[in-house]
Amino acid sequence: MMTKLLLTVLSALLISNSAQADDRIYELRTYYANEGKLDALHARFRDHTVGLFEKHGMTNVGYWVPQNNQSNALVYLMAYPDKAARDASWKAFMGDPDWKKAYAESTKVGKLVKKVDNQFLKTTDYSPELKIEKKDPARLFELRIYTTNEDKLKNLNARFRDHTVELFEKHGLENIIYLNLVEGEKGAKNQLVYFIAHKDEDAKKTNFKKFSSDPDWKKARADSEKDGKILVQNGVSSTLLVPTDYSPLK
Repeated sequence: MMTKLLLTVLSALLISNSAQADDRIYELRTYYANEGKLDALHARFRDHTVGLFEKHGMTNVGYWVPQNNQSNALVYLMAYPDKAARDASWKAFMGDPDWKKAYAESTKVGKLVKKVDNQFLKTTDYSPELKIEKKDPARLFELRIYTTNEDKLKNLNARFRDHTVELFEKHGLENIIYLNLVEGEKGAKNQLVYFIAHKDEDAKKTNFKKFSSDPDWKKARADSEKDGKILVQNGVSSTLLVPTDYSPLK
């Protein structure tokens, strides 16, 4: 009887977790503005693009600029039900007369963007539920990209799933979303992409120091690397991001 009850409970949990799974496809886009055009790019997004994206079925997640923005970058994250929906939404957006008018008016004295990078991603099985919410004061976000040695991405995901995510929360590092690149994307076999948030830069430094000195973290890292280092040399990329005034996530 107890075994049957346990199986029933486990089955219910599995169904619940499955129902809550985030099966959407995400797109991380980075625009590099031409010199002197970043403010105009923000105005176009604020006054036109964000609303038109929503009109055509896209989910605006967050818009940021790097804290040290020497490259005149705008970084943003979008979500779609799937790749087909994404392509259909973008086609409708690009053909929208309101977008064509906004684009033409904003580029009368020159194009705003010189380069666009984009990546398609899916949430990991341990990524928390994404909460698109604004906090006051706005948080400082951090985009972190980890690059692993060959065949070590599964080990990195296991370490985050079983240890890191919980330890981050323990030490005040707010988990936002964890993503792996979709098959076919450059880095799909060896990169973890994730966002976390901090109260401010001082809190980031303090909380990461506590995390890195935690005995549970030291043990988890040592245990996970008994058969070799997980990350390549200099395999951690970190960019501090400040949300724009029109970002849904702050």
